Amino acid sequence: MTEDDIAARAGDVLADATLAELPNHHAGKVRDNYDLPDGRRILIATDRLSAFDRILAVIPFKGQVLTQTARFWFEATGDICPNHVLGYPDPNVVVGKRLDILPVEMVVRGYLAGTTGTSILTMYRTGQREMYGVRLPDGMYANERLPQPIITPTTKADAGGHDEPLTPDDILRRGLLTAAQWREVQDYALALFARGQTMAAARGLILADTKYEFGTDAAGRIVLADEIHTPDSSRFWFARSYPDRFARGEPPESFDKDVVRAWVAARCDPYRDPIPPIPPDIVLHTASVYIRAFETLTGQDFVAPPPGPPLDRIRGALAGWLAP
Repeated sequence: MTEDDIAARAGDVLADATLAELPNHHAGKVRDNYDLPDGRRILIATDRLSAFDRILAVIPFKGQVLTQTARFWFEATGDICPNHVLGYPDPNVVVGKRLDILPVEMVVRGYLAGTTGTSILTMYRTGQREMYGVRLPDGMYANERLPQPIITPTTKADAGGHDEPLTPDDILRRGLLTAAQWREVQDYALALFARGQTMAAARGLILADTKYEFGTDAAGRIVLADEIHTPDSSRFWFARSYPDRFARGEPPESFDKDVVRAWVAARCDPYRDPIPPIPPDIVLHTASVYIRAFETLTGQDFVAPPPGPPLDRIRGALAGWLAP
């Protein structure tokens, strides 16, 4: 889709996915979730864009891109780790098993990068070398490849909350995970990241960092939840231009939500100041970046849903899944 095509559908954005007829509604930063009495969870990906612990904008087709990109990766990594997926009634919707979500987000980083307060680049620039239970060497440059991927876990914040850095000692001392759970989620996270890097490289991309969310099912088994290797949860760079741009001290070419994050960070302190309105051209460009990301990562063409209010479409698609 061109940006003109996207602009013509700008009124079809899904900013809110409240469905009064569904029980146990929980609105996250991006997804609206509903827990059904039979143990299933409905996750509806809205078009909200979240960064700096705030909702910054609503981006056309973003929710569909997230859901369908995650679907590609869930299917490509099912041999590594079980996931929560039961089905996809609508391009923006996944029905999954209801899990008890573990209170630790597993962030895996392969490069010294990031713009948020919990990113290792931000912390490194303040002089910190010990972070997340890992020591980084002196003399590294922004966006440089790390000696090996590292896990930088954080607390899992709800909408409006703040993620906080954790060390392995913090996780065990505070009882957030058992020692066995911590070992298992580490193994899963590093294996998923390795698969992601390999598959991304085949598409001419670098998977610089990502985050994973895990939960436990009724049997106590650890299961991958939420999303995987999407433009929201991951930082992807174009491999071809990376070496020259890194040598010149320039940021890598990317197609993740750094488009908006960078625009905001250049104009205010996003953790303290009011966020300036995101210009329409930035919104449309970001939508095209998300669509390009989906097509590049999956090798599939993006197919927009029929015109009309997305929530009406979603309500109709769910009817069959909710029938007794």
